[in-house]
Amino acid sequence: MAGMRTIEELLKLAPELYDITVFGTEPHPNYNRILLSPVLAGEHTLQEIMLNDLDWYAQHNIRLHLGKTITEIDRIKRVVIAGDGTTAEYDRLLLATGSNPVLLPIPGMNLPGVLTYRDIADTENMIAAAARHRRAVVIGGGLLGLEAANGLKLRGMDVTVVHLAEWLMERQLDRTAAKMLQDSLQKKGLRFRLVTQTAEIVAGESGNVAAVRFKDGDSETADLVVVAVGIRPNTAIAEKAGLHCSRGVVVSDTMQSYDPRIYAVGECANHRGIAYGLVAPLFDMAKVCANHLAFQGIGHYKGSLMSTKLKVTGIDLFSAGDFQGGDGSEDITLLDPIHGVYKKLVIKDDKLIGSVLYGDTVDGAWYFQLLREGRKINDIRDRLMFGGPNVGDARVTPSELPAHV
Repeated sequence: MAGMRTIEELLKLAPELYDITVFGTEPHPNYNRILLSPVLAGEHTLQEIMLNDLDWYAQHNIRLHLGKTITEIDRIKRVVIAGDGTTAEYDRLLLATGSNPVLLPIPGMNLPGVLTYRDIADTENMIAAAARHRRAVVIGGGLLGLEAANGLKLRGMDVTVVHLAEWLMERQLDRTAAKMLQDSLQKKGLRFRLVTQTAEIVAGESGNVAAVRFKDGDSETADLVVVAVGIRPNTAIAEKAGLHCSRGVVVSDTMQSYDPRIYAVGECANHRGIAYGLVAPLFDMAKVCANHLAFQGIGHYKGSLMSTKLKVTGIDLFSAGDFQGGDGSEDITLLDPIHGVYKKLVIKDDKLIGSVLYGDTVDGAWYFQLLREGRKINDIRDRLMFGGPNVGDARVTPSELPAHV
């Protein structure tokens, strides 16, 4: 998504400047990865999540190599080489290799029936497994794990979610919001094992996965295991080419690597020590990178303040900033369990420093604006919980917030 957004932005600025060649490992043109969960749940088709079809590439005279993985970058000759021997010369090279799913260092990860959840092939494999089997274990209680669990449940499977932390989505939610989310998902039929570490994935007599065993000695039977415990920047080709990498391809504010002819955007890039996994920062990177590639040189990426607006299995969630709080901070909370609404605002030094919203996120954009601007909130403190529409001069027009990758 980040790489092709860069090309789209470049074509707006300088459509005739480059002959463009694109290599993609997958056999599909670029698509919206965010919508893989609705595909798994049966709410969208694969065709509906495609962003640019083959005709778009042809119309823009882009040479597209699908199903080909670049295995070598020759920085001296400025040539890239794919695994099948296909080569392409470059004056500028853009790396948008994304990330790879983290694999658990436990026995049984390679068994048939053990999947990760990252691309169209993973989604298709899960749909096929749900048609043949009944019992699934999802390891990982973050966003991706919960979406996988929900999709498999909707396809008729009995699903247990195993999570190492004390509550679900601990990076996006506090304990109260997570408990409300868990209660809602349990009502839909999902089961949970929290504070549980997986020790081994066990094979049955057929050689396929049959169970998941935990460190406490207990186990769950399973015909399908989905591992969704995190992602890691895909830097293998960059490291092989001798580029400086540290939890991502290290880039400058113009998205250039230590080789100024080579750029990196998206989840594979490390900017000022951060590798972003949200759409909005990736698209900001794309715009800056295209600006530099077009020789305009006025764009600089300064990083992004993290916020997340999500819809998990039909439930709206929002979080931004330091929503856990700590020394010197105070919380303003609203809890309406009957209507499934929870709001928490964290204040420090007369400024909003964090927020988490569950069930009602309409004011998320306004809270994010306050947080980003760092403005004093003393004059609106008594009305802060009631949101932007009720605070007169302080109201701002909600802007589009980043979605999760």
